[in-house]
Order: sequence, then C-alpha cells, then structure tokens
Amino acid sequence: VQLQASGGGLAKAGDSLRISCTASQRTSRGHVMGWFRQAPGKEREGVACINSNDGRTYYSDSAKGRFTISIDNAKSTVFLQMNSLEPEDTAVYYCAMDPRPPRYDLGQAYEYDYWGQGTLVTVSS
Repeated sequence: VQLQASGGGLAKAGDSLRISCTASQRTSRGHVMGWFRQAPGKEREGVACINSNDGRTYYSDSAKGRFTISIDNAKSTVFLQMNSLEPEDTAVYYCAMDPRPPRYDLGQAYEYDYWGQGTLVTVSS
C-alpha cells in the first residue's frame, strides 16, 4: 500500500490549511486512516484518525475543535482540515493506514502499518 500526502505549506497563525492523502488501495475496505505529526526534536504524535467504514473519528486533545478529518472512499483519499492554526502546529504531517479496523481510539504510531512520505506544515506567528 502506498500513501501519498500533499497540501502542506506555509501559513500564519489563525489561518486554515487542508492536507490530503491518497491511498493506492481502496479505503472502503474498512481501513483506518490516521494523521500523525512530528515536530523537530519531538516524537511522532497522533493527530486524528477515521474508520473508513463507519466514519467514526478520534482526535488528539490539541486537534479537538480545530482540526477535522474526513474521507472520500470513492477517491481513497483522507483529508485533514486544520483551522485556527498555531505555531505549535508546525510539523511534518504523515498519513498512515491501519488495515485492521475498527479502531476505538487514535492509538500509537506503531499500530499503523503503512505510512506516507509526510508533508511539511509551517505556521508563523
């Protein structure tokens, strides 16, 4: 399975940005798609995930209320809409797939089998 992330870039605090990730395998098979991020010098952390079969979503505390994950199964693409961006959101964002649904929480990075190459999001103050 190949995951291709795109849409990162530069933003100012308070701006919005949407990143996307397209999978080479149909997401409608019931996979769980997640977004993780890694800031310089920090460990990779979960941001959000979505169960592709029923749309259930889970968010990190920092993402709740500001970020929205969604999925277009017809296009095997998952999106992360990020609003009210903060400089602390600066990181490389990675999409990931867990092929063993369902999930009842965001989980840890090691629980996801497939990873995209990452897309850089930089938020200035």
